[in-house]
Amino acid sequence: MELRTTRYDHPDAELLTAEVQQEYVRRYGDGDLTVLHAEHFVPPYGTFVVAYLDDAPVACGGWRAKDGDSPFLLDGDAELKRMFVVPAARGRGLARAVLRHLEASASAAGRKRVVLETGTEQPEAVALYTSEGYRPITKFGLYRESPLSICLGKELVSS
Repeated sequence: MELRTTRYDHPDAELLTAEVQQEYVRRYGDGDLTVLHAEHFVPPYGTFVVAYLDDAPVACGGWRAKDGDSPFLLDGDAELKRMFVVPAARGRGLARAVLRHLEASASAAGRKRVVLETGTEQPEAVALYTSEGYRPITKFGLYRESPLSICLGKELVSS
């Protein structure tokens, strides 16, 4: 696997984020309506990566800085967004590798905590995050009132 830092609007990132939106439609009946812009993922205030196997894009994820500008978020937070692995590449540890890379990147950028919103219909994601030390936090974001929403966070170790 090769991880490449890309822009959120890079063609391979757009391809994978369109696929993750379809995954949300299958699981929840609608895509994620959270507003995201390519500028949200530009260092040092964020980053976006695409994972490749044999030069084919197979996984992605990013983080964007959140500094208490949203209810229930804190200065120094990094919000994880658009973590995804194509079905054919699942079960190979790609999501874990992307997650660990993003955590290291966020820590290097001075972020203190990674937060995320996932849902009850994504048990694989919940299992990954909890196995990596993420714990429930106060719900935030667009879906904080939804009973299907799960918000998790993890304190980062300073690098």
